[in-house]
Amino acid sequence: MGMRGARPTFRSSLGELRSAQKSAKGAPPYSLFVNRPVGRVFAASAYRLGLTPNQVTGLSAVFTFASITVLALAPPVWWLGLPVGAGLMIGYALDSADGQLARLRGGGSPDGEWLDHMIDAVKVVAVHLVVLIAWFRYADRFVPAVPEPLLLVPLGFALVSSVHFFGMILVDLMGRLARAERGEPPPQPQAASLIKTLLKLPTDYGLLCLLFLFWGVPWVFGIGYTLMAVATAGYLLLVVIKWRSDVLALSRVAP
Repeated sequence: MGMRGARPTFRSSLGELRSAQKSAKGAPPYSLFVNRPVGRVFAASAYRLGLTPNQVTGLSAVFTFASITVLALAPPVWWLGLPVGAGLMIGYALDSADGQLARLRGGGSPDGEWLDHMIDAVKVVAVHLVVLIAWFRYADRFVPAVPEPLLLVPLGFALVSSVHFFGMILVDLMGRLARAERGEPPPQPQAASLIKTLLKLPTDYGLLCLLFLFWGVPWVFGIGYTLMAVATAGYLLLVVIKWRSDVLALSRVAP
């Protein structure tokens, strides 16, 4: 329920947000334990400042794409990963804050959800393509130098991330439409088991943001990034099977 009358304090806004969180089901570790709490602070601050959810989404895009642009244009130096990683993490926290702010104001809107998903759709691909650009442009400046076969990793990662994002959004949308057609209420928030949360680690965008802190240490970033790409591809193969089962279940119960 949105707050009316006098604007509440930062502390009361933060308290209401704690009791109005999305389900923890499906959220990977960084997103659940770090990004959402930081996003709550940003959302409460934005509410006090009178910002709209779409304005917070815009701020998220500014931090995210400014960081991505720096990676593409700036030669690699040892300290570059620190501001880039921090910018990506702030952008990600603001991405969580816009939805929380919408709930604090009484609910989101179709145009806000559309804007949020459109920016995310660009982000999940662009962040990998910029790794490809940087590795290609500055291959000889990295120590050790980036071998040509490694350029296939960000290409594959971009493909896997795009398919995962689209599949996740599509299955969620189909589920909501099916429940609406049957007159069912939205599912209640559920607590996720620690094991299931950890299994989603390869898909954790927050982990990727943390990895960029090591951009200036090429062998650490390269190994971590490649392992994350392989793990994400493996996770996608498994989750596609589950998604297919979920869609078939919707078909069987559809009137």
